[in-house]
Amino acid sequence: MAPPVEPPPSPWAFPPAETADENGVVGIGADIEPGTLLAAYRSGLFPMPTEPGGPMAWWSPDPRGILDPRNLRVSRSLRRSINRFEVRVDTAFHQVVEACADPTRDRRWIDDRITTAYENLHKLGWAHSIEAWDEDGLAGGLYGVSIGGLFAGESMFHWRTDASKVALYGLVKLLMRGGNKRFVDVQWCTPHLSRLGAREVPRSDYLDLLTELVDINEPDWSVGRIN
Repeated sequence: MAPPVEPPPSPWAFPPAETADENGVVGIGADIEPGTLLAAYRSGLFPMPTEPGGPMAWWSPDPRGILDPRNLRVSRSLRRSINRFEVRVDTAFHQVVEACADPTRDRRWIDDRITTAYENLHKLGWAHSIEAWDEDGLAGGLYGVSIGGLFAGESMFHWRTDASKVALYGLVKLLMRGGNKRFVDVQWCTPHLSRLGAREVPRSDYLDLLTELVDINEPDWSVGRIN
């Protein structure tokens, strides 16, 4: 597997993550070119518009939601569902992002700017999709950005029951092949993610963890089936 390609550096300088306001916003503006996105993730930030179609904001919530791959909770029903799907890596990145950007979804925030930005990161080898497939085709999946021991999860979707959970299980399986020093950034710890094993940590702990893990070796993102 070829290493990801480092893009030209960003012309923008981000304020420290610790300067975020009470909502977790560090700043508004800049671009979402590959170099800017990678600089943000390495600084503990992630992009999301302030509202659908609105200005791009850079977030560092406190507390931050993370999932240690070793702590994923696999229920009996999920274990049964795992056997119903084939899990693949990077065979349908565009379709996964498009499904996550479905305008009929509640709280949709992924617009054409974001779709293009992450497809550019994918072409450089930084953004990846984990997909759950069944006999009828793509059933669910997720996508995000991998930098060293960090996987910054951006969004997930399902068209069949448990398909996105199976994709998450596949992601965890892939990350753990490279050792225990990895984590998934889930941004905010929703009740759904908490039931799967995600937890909240103070921003300061998140930034310490990021510093420790961002420069370790990437997991194996070879395209194809992983189960």
